[in-house]
Amino acid sequence: MSPRTDRPAPTRRPTAPDGLLVVDKPGGWTSHDVVGRTRRLAGTRKVGHAGTLDPMATGVLVLGVGRATRLLTYLVGADKEYTATVRLGVATTTDDAEGDVVARADASGVARAALDAQVARLTGDIEQVPSTVSAIKVDGRRAYARARAGEEVELAARPVTVARFDVHDVRRVAPGGDGLPDDGPAALDVDVTVVCSSGTYVRALARDLGAALDTGGHLTALRRTRVGGYGLDLAVTLADAEAQADRDGVLATVPLATAARATFAVRELSAAEAAALSYGQWVGPSGRPGAVAAIGPDGDLVALVEDTRRRGEELARPVLVLAPA
Repeated sequence: MSPRTDRPAPTRRPTAPDGLLVVDKPGGWTSHDVVGRTRRLAGTRKVGHAGTLDPMATGVLVLGVGRATRLLTYLVGADKEYTATVRLGVATTTDDAEGDVVARADASGVARAALDAQVARLTGDIEQVPSTVSAIKVDGRRAYARARAGEEVELAARPVTVARFDVHDVRRVAPGGDGLPDDGPAALDVDVTVVCSSGTYVRALARDLGAALDTGGHLTALRRTRVGGYGLDLAVTLADAEAQADRDGVLATVPLATAARATFAVRELSAAEAAALSYGQWVGPSGRPGAVAAIGPDGDLVALVEDTRRRGEELARPVLVLAPA
């Protein structure tokens, strides 16, 4: 039996109120790392996130604390906005800067007109093959786990929407510059903004752009600037979140109703409707497609509702009750 130690147990922080925390994820951290740190800051294990960011990426990571974790299912599908840098002339195993280089080509001769034409082809409703190191499951295992084990991974193309794919700047990278070998070909760095549907891989856009231009391509930088209605203006660093929790005694979160108003259409409820929904009962229709945030007279989020036909009548059914009776 090991001897007892006199070291005191770590003090548990007060439990944070139910709500969202929008974090500006630092580079080098996994999304799970951020969740782990937030669990300690929030004094609860009931913390989750609404969409993974790769370790090399920075920017908006939406976390749910307490009952807000139940909202995350509906936030995962929100559209997203990124700023990124695509390097043309170098292809990697992971389609980003963390992978091994598999091919190099001289990209210095790519004309701006040709670049814009291929960017246009990758904009709108497209079929995209995800990166082989994505988190998509293949026969029960993540694609990245199979790829790292040396297995051949083939993923099917799937429909995604790229609402915006804007080129802001194009810079030539000379041999020997910014990680290029002295005796290798020149590359082009392309700064872009991408607004896309959930499930779109910006790494795959970089890969496909390079393939279309016969140069190869990968991401050298990626920053998520928005998820649904949550942008960098709402985001805090982990250091700032910890400082705030230390100063105020408890981690601050975005209240459920405020969080819902940022992304969902809103329906203001009567007292009778709020009571009915709290019991899981259906109410009159909202007249809007998709999930609608139903806010009670006291300003609290009661439920998410969706219009549905039942017995020939259009009604709003609660798909998520957050203020049960």
